[in-house]
Amino acid sequence: MANISCSSKGISIFLFLCIFFHSSALAAKTRHFKWAVEYMHWSPDGLENVVMGINGQFPGPTIRAKAGDTLHIELTNKLHTEGVVIHWHGIRQFGTPWADGTASISQCAINPGETFVYRFKVDKAGTYFYHGHYGMQRSAGLYGSLIVDVAESQKEPFHYNGEFNLLLSDWWHKSSHEQEVDLSSNPFRWIGEPQTLLINGRGQYNCSLAGKFSKSSINPPCQLRGNEQWAPQILHVQPNKTYRLRVASTTALASLNLAIGNHKMVIVEADGNYVQPFSVEDMDIYSGESYSILFTTDQNPSNNYWISISVRGREPKTPQALTILNYSPNSPSKLPTSPPPMPPLWNNYTHSKAFSSKILALMGSPKPPSNYDRRIILLNTQNRIDGYIKWSINNVSLTLPSTPYIGSIKYGLKNAFDLKSPPENFPLDYNVVKPAKNQNSTYGSGVYTLRFNTSVDVILQNANALAENVSEIHPWHLHGHDFWVLGYGEGRFTKEDEKKFNLKNPPLRNTAVIFPYGWTALRFVADNPGVWAFHCHIEPHLHMGMGVVFAEGVQRLRKIPNEALGCGLTAKLFMNKKGN
Repeated sequence: MANISCSSKGISIFLFLCIFFHSSALAAKTRHFKWAVEYMHWSPDGLENVVMGINGQFPGPTIRAKAGDTLHIELTNKLHTEGVVIHWHGIRQFGTPWADGTASISQCAINPGETFVYRFKVDKAGTYFYHGHYGMQRSAGLYGSLIVDVAESQKEPFHYNGEFNLLLSDWWHKSSHEQEVDLSSNPFRWIGEPQTLLINGRGQYNCSLAGKFSKSSINPPCQLRGNEQWAPQILHVQPNKTYRLRVASTTALASLNLAIGNHKMVIVEADGNYVQPFSVEDMDIYSGESYSILFTTDQNPSNNYWISISVRGREPKTPQALTILNYSPNSPSKLPTSPPPMPPLWNNYTHSKAFSSKILALMGSPKPPSNYDRRIILLNTQNRIDGYIKWSINNVSLTLPSTPYIGSIKYGLKNAFDLKSPPENFPLDYNVVKPAKNQNSTYGSGVYTLRFNTSVDVILQNANALAENVSEIHPWHLHGHDFWVLGYGEGRFTKEDEKKFNLKNPPLRNTAVIFPYGWTALRFVADNPGVWAFHCHIEPHLHMGMGVVFAEGVQRLRKIPNEALGCGLTAKLFMNKKGN
């Protein structure tokens, strides 16, 4: 419980705050979980495969807590040959940066047979999720939902009658280990498009729930009893009610479009932050993003309706994923009478940009600092290093050290990583719409050291990849912070583009997209002591080096738990101290 001293001599507002903080502290709980991570046989899409699960579940168990609660998760690694960590996506980890769950950055990987305790506070209500952050374990299925409700004494700024949760992902029949080898090979082998899109870990391969509407023999109607691991989870609703749909995307590759047949959706939350409500027929959701959507069951109650997700930004070679919105008392297995919603064309970026531009902070939300203290411009390119294809930021492809940054910086270890700071910009003559003439890049493990409590602008600059006329969507996720999305633009960012920044009501997010050949401007305050990853949330892109590392206020940290640092040079440091 918080140790707050309240004087009876204070003014009424102070007394109110004292009562509020005391009641909040009394209401907050510590929630205990005991988890074991292991591989197991599972059928996510009708074809049995090996998945990574927790306590025999895929996806992993859903965590539900209230703002102010402390989570105590005792995680045991039951994998036989590899380490594991779990990142609590969107949780800022104030005061507990070693619990962020990033291997080689905030902690050592948890070795086979070992147990590590994640203990941290969930300080802000919202829709979040968790996932593996070691190798490509997210591609192997290591993920689950994390939902934080408002504290006992608080209310949401909107009303609803019921709630559902959708965790979206993509699935390959090729193992994540084989994918890692493919991506690290010379000649390069791309992993290809996913075989299936999953909704709450369930999808259908080589058949379709809407097969009766298709003339194709490739996806005939699915033959389901309803109790299969890959059978869809149907959403049961009552007519004339308003429901909250929490949606998060932990996809490894796919950007998605979500629609509910015949129903409008009102967006009210993005990445754990309230937004000014706005209505859409369909919405894009990129890997790492989460939303809350309100919809009203105001359609003909004698019908059921499709919920669909479709691929965006890549030529779709993966079929839509579907489930059913079931109006009671209809039979849940009664198929909708119309075909599934038609998604926008995969490369209709005008549609995608229009949606992103509508996301604005709820009135009364925190505003960004009016100026920045430091600006870092990050050029996203595909390059070659000794013939190997890599993703690079300002011509540097990230490699992670064997000693976690948080320990090596805290204890002043000089040989743990590159001490030279990475580039903060790229050459003036670089043409972002053409493949680079010099396609050679370098590996690097350097860190951007940020002055504590300063305002930092990051400009994400997209460019052409190695092939002609190819520039991809990249969703970027920042650990340890929310940032304000100040704006988007076309082509190369210039000083003139600052005039387009939205400083009035930009949304607070932890994940933001850059569109092909464009830029996205972000601003955040470096007020959270720790070392934080900032990276493309597409799993193969991160594996190929598409990320950077920020460090701020590390010397302000209290003692870092030894359990987080039992590898590399910090392990030797502790052994030497014991020996002395």
